[in-house]
Amino acid sequence: MASLKDIGVAAAINILSAFIFLVAFAILRLQPFNDRVYFPKWYLKGLRSDPTHSGAFVRKFVNLDFRSYIRFLNWIPDALRMPEPELIEHAGLDSAVYLRIYLIGLKIFVPIAFLTWAVLVPVNWTNSTLELAKINNVTSTDIDKLSISNIPVASQRFWGHIVMAYAVTFWACYVLFKEYAKVASMRLQFLASERRRADQFTVLARNVPPDPDESVSELVEHFFLVNHPDHYLTHQAVYNANKLAKLVKKKKKLQNWLVYYKNKYSRNSTKRPFMKTGFLGLWGKKVDAINHHESEVEKLSKEIAAERVRIADDPNSIMPAAFVSFKSRWGAAVCAQTQQSRNPTIWLTEWAPEPRDVYWPNLAIPYVSLSLRRLIIAVAFFFLTFFFMIPIALVQSLASLEGIEKAAPFLKPVIEKPFVNSLITGFLPGIVLKLFLIFLPAILMIMSKFEGFISLSSLERRSASRYYLFNFVNVFLGSIITGSAFEQLDTFIHQSASDIPKTIGVAIPIKATFFITYIMVDGWAGIAGEILMLKPLIIYHLKNFFLVKTEKDREEAMDPGSLGFNTGEPRIQFYFLLGLVYATVTPIILPFIIIFFGLAYVVFRHQVRSCVFHYTICCLKDNLGFK
Repeated sequence: MASLKDIGVAAAINILSAFIFLVAFAILRLQPFNDRVYFPKWYLKGLRSDPTHSGAFVRKFVNLDFRSYIRFLNWIPDALRMPEPELIEHAGLDSAVYLRIYLIGLKIFVPIAFLTWAVLVPVNWTNSTLELAKINNVTSTDIDKLSISNIPVASQRFWGHIVMAYAVTFWACYVLFKEYAKVASMRLQFLASERRRADQFTVLARNVPPDPDESVSELVEHFFLVNHPDHYLTHQAVYNANKLAKLVKKKKKLQNWLVYYKNKYSRNSTKRPFMKTGFLGLWGKKVDAINHHESEVEKLSKEIAAERVRIADDPNSIMPAAFVSFKSRWGAAVCAQTQQSRNPTIWLTEWAPEPRDVYWPNLAIPYVSLSLRRLIIAVAFFFLTFFFMIPIALVQSLASLEGIEKAAPFLKPVIEKPFVNSLITGFLPGIVLKLFLIFLPAILMIMSKFEGFISLSSLERRSASRYYLFNFVNVFLGSIITGSAFEQLDTFIHQSASDIPKTIGVAIPIKATFFITYIMVDGWAGIAGEILMLKPLIIYHLKNFFLVKTEKDREEAMDPGSLGFNTGEPRIQFYFLLGLVYATVTPIILPFIIIFFGLAYVVFRHQVRSCVFHYTICCLKDNLGFK
């Protein structure tokens, strides 16, 4: 259990870490060789070009203008200065709404923090319940006197907590009501001002039943002409074109090499570029690089044309799915939201995803297979959640050294030193839990793909919902239950079973200290580390050094990705959960949550403005040329 001193040590470590990350970012973004990493949006929009410096060669890589280092924190006001309408035009509505979630957190918890600290902190502090409980071996520290655990049983002071609970609930609901109305208005304005898109008139039809007399394309056309004669416009069958996609990808790679050798020849026209045709150009026949790649591209173009013809003429290449377009949004809406057949397992219709959002491998999964897959994943997720209690218990053992000392006295010499004790209890549990969760989003995304969702955004939403559920069960409930058991170990062993719920009831508010340490690690240092973009920075320079040959390669190398909905949104919801649960139980947690929302708003506003793309936008798919 973390004491006030332990939390102070953890706060110092995390504040120092966050400050180092922010200063490192402020310096790295000023260096010319990092410009494309931290401002990729501006490059892709043509609003920024590579910084040019005359003079010393080192100026191409290092910013030698020392006056710019004096203003190294200018990125903060620059990020906050862009108005919301301009932000929507620059980054999209989804990014603007994502940022408003952090503002909602500030609007909810700042007034609540002032109210609960003014009312509940004095009410909790002026009691001696925990002092008397220490006689019965209930572990607590001075900081826990600020929690509801310090209120005696059947005290009239509980009325203050009840009134505050209603006030917190009412304020949270009021803020959410106003924000939902604002976001709904923003969405309507955005849709009204946006150009019409094909996916707004298109429905995805899956599980098209086989017919021996008609092809899938003919069957789809006849079915919708009969059932939607006034609204049906056209359709596009889905083809199994995996081989074609590989050929197209290979052709693009060769074209890229061709551009590279032509650029090389244009810089020195006196010498034709040559290459070896063996592995990685290390051995083999020596040929003219430009002529060789031109002939290979021409050869692949013929193969691609032949493969297109083969797919179009082969009935087995057509998958039992099609994109069906309608003359009006009304017709598409009716088709997407109604059952098309008496058999509910065929002719399944839903809104078609945006072309960039389609996850093609899952389009042809049969209905029965979908149900079986989702059953398997449900069972797998249950066991993943259940067995993850083991590392959670390990983390809580690190967070409750006082309780462990009572059951295992031989550990005392290791943790008797004050600084070591503060470091272990105040900092180590949060960082260990963060490390245990680092691979979880990737695992949940793989599980979502196996379930058969047809769009990347639905994959992210499914993964996000599971991530939040996982956090709620394991990180929240698991930490409280296992932590309470460790901290009150002696009491659990020697008291009757009927008294255990009472002991847990006293100990649950005390777990706020563990969540405070976790918030500082994940929400302070973790968010500050986000702005450094260490992974895109390293990947860009590695690609730029080893793989970049043309300007197109450089544009692909500087792609920083997007704000991960499947990881960012569950984290926000988890902090909302902690704030609303502990607002009237242990109000001391609220300032730490407020700092998270404020810091995250500044960091992600900068990211959305300069670096990352829409958090639900995915890469464009190759156009394989089907009409």
